[in-house]
Amino acid sequence: MNASPSIAVIGAGPAGLMAAETLAAAGARVTIHDRMASPARKFLLAGRGGLNLTHSEPLDAFIARYRESAPRLAPIIRAFPPAALIAWAEGLGQPVFTGSSGRVFPRAMKASLLLRAWLARLAGLGVTLHPRQSLTGFAAGGAVLLDGQPVAADAVILALGGASWPRLGSDGAWAGLFGDAMRPFVPSNCGFTVAWSAPFRARAAGQPLKRIALSHGGETVRGEAMVTEAGIEGGAVYALSAPMRAAIARDGHATASLDLRPDLTLADCTTRLAAPRRGNSLSNHLRRTLGLSPVAIALVQEASRASAPTQKAHAGVSEPLAGLVKACPLRLDAPFPIARAISSAGGVAWAALDERLMLRDRPGVFCAGEMLDWEAPTGGYLLQACFATGVAAALGALDWVAHAGAGASAPIARRG
Repeated sequence: MNASPSIAVIGAGPAGLMAAETLAAAGARVTIHDRMASPARKFLLAGRGGLNLTHSEPLDAFIARYRESAPRLAPIIRAFPPAALIAWAEGLGQPVFTGSSGRVFPRAMKASLLLRAWLARLAGLGVTLHPRQSLTGFAAGGAVLLDGQPVAADAVILALGGASWPRLGSDGAWAGLFGDAMRPFVPSNCGFTVAWSAPFRARAAGQPLKRIALSHGGETVRGEAMVTEAGIEGGAVYALSAPMRAAIARDGHATASLDLRPDLTLADCTTRLAAPRRGNSLSNHLRRTLGLSPVAIALVQEASRASAPTQKAHAGVSEPLAGLVKACPLRLDAPFPIARAISSAGGVAWAALDERLMLRDRPGVFCAGEMLDWEAPTGGYLLQACFATGVAAALGALDWVAHAGAGASAPIARRG
């Protein structure tokens, strides 16, 4: 066995770059191959508004954010937790700060500065980057093929990304190569279509809903949302996208509710709305008594029309009207297309991987990042898992190569 193994990383996003750094720091000879002309395109886009690297909440609560995948991701994230990611960023000369929401950002609020320092570190470690090269399949003997040619390496780490934002490189086109090991990609952290009435759409599309709470299936999330011509999207919606998407798949639609004044109780709203209107229109009454924004008022009126005649504006309706303010119903018909989702769910199934993230049917081939079948809300959880699985796959590859001469299968395509 070579004292210095050769390992190829396919995919130059956060997971692939972190795998490459971990490998090179351990003494491996590393090449990175990516189908795009430049690395980390989606990472750069994510950093345009301030790069949310991770989150500061307690680790047990942090891991629970991964829902069904939490048991598999727990040891991976515990081995490379938020504290380790923060130390890594600061080691690249990018100090971080924690916002009021608990989210962690580089002080520079730019992904480009961190990426530039990162690529310089990788170059200093001897890592070489080969752009415009794509995974095209697997040879009969198990070798990984790039543009039809076998990869010359002792092991390969695949970090191919998911299927959201395909113009940035992660189009999921590789999914057909994995057969039964693949779970179909679906949109995650996405908006949903709502069959708005034409008057509401004309009045409210493009308007933000601030300081709201969204509820579905017993879960409630505070945040913001945006009304669009097709439906609704935004942080509060993204946080519940997984269960709402599942409800649509099961029932054909999902029902959520918006609390437009989460800081007030139903009794508070009822009392305020019972005040004399003194000739004010319903819109002005809602604005004066509850401080609702125009788009929130339009939502209440939309829901009121849908439930007519029981919600007609007349004396004695303050309680049902308050009920619409506190639980405005939303029927969600479908997720927005995956191409405009922040991330994707689905990917290579956990059952197809061993504890080192190696494919069970392809010895020496490891997987990392968003190509694995997990999802998480925004807030730093997505990047944290990408970085952590990149580290885990790299350590798994190093372990496999170290033991390949002592009973493991032969390296996949070792070349001199």
